[in-house]
Amino acid sequence: MALASALLQVMMDAVRKTARPMLRDFGEVSQLQVSRKGPGDFVTAADIKAEQTLFELLLKARPGYGFLGEERGMIEGTDKTHTWIVDPIDGTTNFMHAMPHFAITVGLERKHPDGTAEIVACVTYNPVMNEMFWAEKGKGCYLNDTRIRTAGRADMAECLIATGLPFIGKTGHGQAIKDIHAVGQRVAGIRRLGAASLDFAWVAAGRYDAYFERNLQPWDVAAGILLVTEAGGVVTTIDQDGDPMKGKQIVAGNPDIQAKLRKILREA
Repeated sequence: MALASALLQVMMDAVRKTARPMLRDFGEVSQLQVSRKGPGDFVTAADIKAEQTLFELLLKARPGYGFLGEERGMIEGTDKTHTWIVDPIDGTTNFMHAMPHFAITVGLERKHPDGTAEIVACVTYNPVMNEMFWAEKGKGCYLNDTRIRTAGRADMAECLIATGLPFIGKTGHGQAIKDIHAVGQRVAGIRRLGAASLDFAWVAAGRYDAYFERNLQPWDVAAGILLVTEAGGVVTTIDQDGDPMKGKQIVAGNPDIQAKLRKILREA
């Protein structure tokens, strides 16, 4: 049985407490108060409430840490070396349509004296399925109490690949279609389920062989990068020298398939 550190216990407790009212709202999804943040990009009352709960719980546990959330942006802390990176409901559209595929995701970024930064701990929690994906730098990746690893397939024709598609108001529709066309001819299947954090987590668990997407944000990728790498996978950008933490173009997967997928996407 895996034993999470005190830091991870703080993170797990925070997301579980955040999930309780979220699950009640999910059960009465037709009654949710909904406002528009942008074309096709909805923010529910549950989303705002969840981020506030996470903010309060995480800052209480680690008072000096900074906080970067999808809804409130960056809040500087007195401790300039640590920042929580949070998406309170990744998969908001799924949530609003009563689809049980969404997650609360938290990554902890640590800055080093040389100016570099890395994610050192993370959790991604699907409350409906009660699946807690978690990892700490150098200590492996876990689903609840079981260690998980990326899939071992090396033949693209046997692989199931995840991706995302831009919604209304977002750029990149044409490129996304090109990507799917290029990849789809070479793989067993492509899935688009609408929650980037769970795409990463499912790659880490071997459910997907790889995942790619363009035009994400740091809160979409922070936890997922650590989950996949600690599960034995690789996360890069499509281009040669990009920074995956910026989220602009992500390719994640087991090393063999990730490299092959990246090559296809660079040529798409």
